Amino acid sequence: MGIFSRLADIVNSNLNALLASAEDPEKIIRLIIQEMEDTLVEVRSSAVRTIAERRELERRAEALRREEADWQAKAELALTRGREDLARGALLARGHRAQARASVEQQVAVIVGALAQQNEDIAKLQSKLADAKAREQSYAARRNTANNRLKVRERLHDDRIGDAFFRFEQAERALDQMEGKVESYDLGMGAGGRTPGRSPTLEEELAGLEADASVNDELAALKARLGNRLPPAESGSKE
Repeated sequence: MGIFSRLADIVNSNLNALLASAEDPEKIIRLIIQEMEDTLVEVRSSAVRTIAERRELERRAEALRREEADWQAKAELALTRGREDLARGALLARGHRAQARASVEQQVAVIVGALAQQNEDIAKLQSKLADAKAREQSYAARRNTANNRLKVRERLHDDRIGDAFFRFEQAERALDQMEGKVESYDLGMGAGGRTPGRSPTLEEELAGLEADASVNDELAALKARLGNRLPPAESGSKE
């Protein structure tokens, strides 16, 4: 049994209400789309038959109009030849054709009105169908997004990821120990990073001279600033 019982149900349907009350909106929207598409095919097929019927009636009306004109011409010819009796018969036949043509034209008018209503219904049905398909795509996109987020969350809570980070921490601790061993070899070295008893290198001697010069400059500046406040013995012993 379909969700809709007739075309008017679809045209006047409220998709929001239908989906809001559904336990499985995605399933309902798929059923709605299928029924709308089936109905659209049926309505179009019916419209094709109606259009064919209208054209046939229009051709019939045109034929009756020609017959009507033909009997009118025959009535006029009979009168010009003095045959009033034949003229009466021709006018009677023309009247029958006129009545038949009027009836056919009335049928055509009814069919034209029905086609106009069908055209309006088809337009509304197509709009409803487009809305339903858009909702179906929206549901699919939301479902995919939710599935992807769920997968990410599951991976974040995966024990294998925790185990990997634990292994990283172990590797960092191992590196810390290696670096600690390297630094331990530098312990006990003298000033300038030189082991006692070892002959200084050229770089180390130059660095020592620069350090001594800097200290001598600072000492001379301090003496100049203190001036007379220095004891005589200390002032003369360094000069």
